[in-house]
Amino acid sequence: MGVPAFFRWLSRKYPSIIVNCVEEKAKECNGVKIPIDTSKPNPNEVEFDNLYLDMNGIIHPCTHPEDKPAPKNEDEMMVAIFEYIDRIFNIVRPRRLLYMAIDGVAPRAKMNQQRSRRFRASKEGMEAAEEKQKIRQEILAKGGFLPPEEVKERFDSNCITPGTEFMDNLAKCLRYYIADRLNSDPGWKNLTVILSDASAPGEGEHKIMDYIRRQRAQPNHDPNTHHCLCGADADLIMLGLATHEPNFTIIREEFKPNKPKPCALCNQMGHEVKDCQGLPREKQGKHDQFADSLPMAEQEFIFIRLCVLREYLERELTMASLPFTFDFERSVDDWVFMCFFVGNDFLPHLPSLEIREGAIDRLVNIYKNVVHKTGGYLTESGFVNLQRVQMIMLAVGEVEDSIFKKRKDDDDNFKRRQKEKRKRMKRDQPSFIPGGQFSPQALGNRSSPQAISNPRQAAFEMRMHDRQNSTTSSSANTSLTPDSSPSLAGGIKRKAEDSDSEPEPEDNIRLWETGWKQRYYKNKFDVDASDEKFRRKVVQSYVEGLCWVLRYYYQGCASWNWYYPFHYAPFASDFEGIADMPSDFEKGSKPFKPLEQLMGVFPAASGNFLPPTWRKLMTDPESSIIDFYPEDFAIDLNGKKYAWQGVALLPFVDERRLRAALEEVYPDLTPEENRRNSLGGDVLFVGKHHPLCDFIVEQYKTKNTEPVDIPPELCHGIQGKLTLNENAVLPDQTVESPVPMLRDLTLNSAVSISFKDPQFDENFVFKATVLPGAKKPAPVLKPGDWEKTNNDGRPWRPQLGFNRDRKPVHLDPSAFRTLGHTMPRERVMPGMYANAVPLGAYGSPYARPLLSGQQQIPKLLSSVAAPGKEVIGGSQEVRGATASDLLSKWLTGSDLRPQEAWRGPTPLFQQTPQRTAGAAPLLPWNRMLQSQNQFQPSQYQGLGGPMGYPQRPEDRMDRGRQAYGPGRPYPLPPPSGRYGWN
Repeated sequence: MGVPAFFRWLSRKYPSIIVNCVEEKAKECNGVKIPIDTSKPNPNEVEFDNLYLDMNGIIHPCTHPEDKPAPKNEDEMMVAIFEYIDRIFNIVRPRRLLYMAIDGVAPRAKMNQQRSRRFRASKEGMEAAEEKQKIRQEILAKGGFLPPEEVKERFDSNCITPGTEFMDNLAKCLRYYIADRLNSDPGWKNLTVILSDASAPGEGEHKIMDYIRRQRAQPNHDPNTHHCLCGADADLIMLGLATHEPNFTIIREEFKPNKPKPCALCNQMGHEVKDCQGLPREKQGKHDQFADSLPMAEQEFIFIRLCVLREYLERELTMASLPFTFDFERSVDDWVFMCFFVGNDFLPHLPSLEIREGAIDRLVNIYKNVVHKTGGYLTESGFVNLQRVQMIMLAVGEVEDSIFKKRKDDDDNFKRRQKEKRKRMKRDQPSFIPGGQFSPQALGNRSSPQAISNPRQAAFEMRMHDRQNSTTSSSANTSLTPDSSPSLAGGIKRKAEDSDSEPEPEDNIRLWETGWKQRYYKNKFDVDASDEKFRRKVVQSYVEGLCWVLRYYYQGCASWNWYYPFHYAPFASDFEGIADMPSDFEKGSKPFKPLEQLMGVFPAASGNFLPPTWRKLMTDPESSIIDFYPEDFAIDLNGKKYAWQGVALLPFVDERRLRAALEEVYPDLTPEENRRNSLGGDVLFVGKHHPLCDFIVEQYKTKNTEPVDIPPELCHGIQGKLTLNENAVLPDQTVESPVPMLRDLTLNSAVSISFKDPQFDENFVFKATVLPGAKKPAPVLKPGDWEKTNNDGRPWRPQLGFNRDRKPVHLDPSAFRTLGHTMPRERVMPGMYANAVPLGAYGSPYARPLLSGQQQIPKLLSSVAAPGKEVIGGSQEVRGATASDLLSKWLTGSDLRPQEAWRGPTPLFQQTPQRTAGAAPLLPWNRMLQSQNQFQPSQYQGLGGPMGYPQRPEDRMDRGRQAYGPGRPYPLPPPSGRYGWN
């Protein structure tokens, strides 16, 4: 959802909601990758029931990644998506349900934002290509060095839209992937998998929420189901809170800002395209060819615990002395509703509310002050009480003028500090930085330091370079007098581009000055602020939008046709008299068809994804809808600094005119295009071990064409309707691979069938409450009265993960050895602690084994259960002392030095090697390596494709196709599957 900085604000204000994911990594043995057994307990010490994947958050980073080389073709993209799903599945390990949802045709309110994004992406891509070519020509004209331009087809991310061939192929690949995993992975053994591809209308995350709402309304639903939703959008947090499920967790990639990117011209790090000078890169180190390669570290994941967020909100929203009964669930709904004012995908945010300025905190404070007067809550199960909302908005309107003035003061102060910082950095900048082999190296550089060659010549060159620079700078700062003598009093006038001040976009609104409302309506809407009728029309449309968005979050799509018909929002002070505004929507509206949506959101540059006659409507000057596809358009920064923050001033699509124009070209569609243009539904998959498998197979045997209810006792309480699928995956039938590098599934035992959620009356209202029987999770935050209550003097121990009973780390012998490394040499106890490698006695399979005659270090403090107990064992000086005595005397350097108990063997590098006749000495680590090399696995030998997918026989030859991530060995699964369970 379009809420910039929302997650950053949320994680800083409520830090305990974040938990780092523990991921079990796949192991390799002799170059063979051993798959992870996901049927084992979750390493995060929590068991999830359902995993929901918002697939568009997976598709985009896999098809055009920013932190690694892009896939070479569509097949590699599909394999990258499979790998990503496997990583998420390995972390979460659901036990009941896996729900994959791809964005289908969106409501009209969302299509306007999709249209803006795609037009902007097309424009920015063309401008970036032109600027790159221009700078390239300038650098080559000056004699610069640039690598040859790589000719490759640019991937148009606009194809990730329902109705394209790419999305149709993706659905086929996911069906193959699900069938393969159900056949081979023990973690999928009893799992129910539902795939909602792009043919099913609705946004991915809202299809997931609709499924959860409808299942919650069933009598067999488990109220203590633990949900986990994967996605990076900020609105998933609000959607998770809106379910009122007590156990709801979100998993997302950990955002790491300012990742280094290479220059698109010279492929060197450290500068952008506009700053490229075309300089050849100096060789640095033996393996210099890898110096500027992108780091291939995998992206890490984090959990967002909404149960902890509910704890935070309960403390913040709890109010005393209310004239009505306090209901925490209702206050959570009001908090979600107030977040819509700072931004969402369907409405522009109010001018006076910026999340970076603490807008949500301001709204909450106003809400807590005004709620005593409202007489109740703002919302109820997705329906808005406009009379109470009006009181909140008018309270915000009273402070709008001060908000704008403070924003201006903060902006001026920030610019002043930045200017002073630039001057300070310019003043403190070193006058000379050595280059070549003496140049400074960035921290963490992977190239090892090299020996200096010919230092005298290098020093001479640096002196000459420094002298030349000083001469140039002195001549540049002097001017000539009439007698041709240099004068320091004159100087050359500084150019505009050398100024410290950055060019600022012109702001004609000036919200901090009197008359801001008149200027705003005149510049943004081209009407006078005195036009009360127009202002009321804008406010009414915005109020309708607020009601539509809340209904969309809590009840589903209220209208597929409604949208906000303006580019800008009104002011909070304009929300007068909204209590009597209608908030009903037309019933029975239908979504667009996929190809119709493409015509509504695509620019003409992406017309190649459309049929030829449809594409012509975008480019033909005689087309009746040519005005929907401008080649260029204005972007209003609207007080922002960057173009991506601005407003794209595109014309709104007239649905009536669009449909009239498409009626003429509909007969030109081929049967394949007609199939892609039709709306579909969800598909349910199960494996042969699932209790529902035999029931589904029986439906195909009897050829029952009527929808049948799912027996909830066979499917973890899931309910819905099942109907036969034309392109079903059936047992004992080969599943053809849509990816040529992967083999067909000839021994398939999975089965698929069409699935439809339980249906309800159009006027049915899903209650936004906690279900009866739901157990409240154990509290995580520190109680406010912890010190006042009797807790036996125990200090509060924060919960860092999901398991509050996790045992703390104890002090074992390895910790004492670490102390020996870090303490001064003269105070370290005699023995090997300061300079020896770890002993094999510590249990590590890769540690050095003990030599003959050596003794293990006794676990001196292993028997100490409390600080007051005495140590048993050890030397005479040690016996009778407590653990705290030993540790304190050791750290203070006293004479307590147990000779027999603490003295270790002689370090290896101090031992005299014993040679045997005719053979080199077999040192312990050589023996270990030799024993490791003797291990020859037999089960996983062979050649394979990516992620353990077996290759076809003809694919094992070099066909010119590479898997995603070349050079990575993948194993061939055994004949009975990857794990061999039956």
